[in-house]
Amino acid sequence: MATPVKIIHPHIVKERDYCGGKAAVDNTRVRVMNVVFLHKHGKTDVEIIEAYPNLDHAQVYAALAYYYDHPEEIEAELRADETAAERYQDERTADLARRTPE
Repeated sequence: MATPVKIIHPHIVKERDYCGGKAAVDNTRVRVMNVVFLHKHGKTDVEIIEAYPNLDHAQVYAALAYYYDHPEEIEAELRADETAAERYQDERTADLARRTPE
């Protein structure tokens, strides 16, 4: 049986064992920060739904509303995710350089 999640905002859940404890859209496993990332890169609600077809308009707007109610939390998650991506790229580049014969 699935662990019940606590709804903390309409359509938004946040539980330790669900999406790593990050705020996520209910029953989708799409994190709020993913919706916000696309929104900040100019994607419309329709384009966000195209990227995440299991979302509906209400869920997209709920994720954005949660972001505007909790900007520090989501901005910190976006920064951490960006830092992790940069670290991965740096490590990958270094690994490839070690493997390339001179």
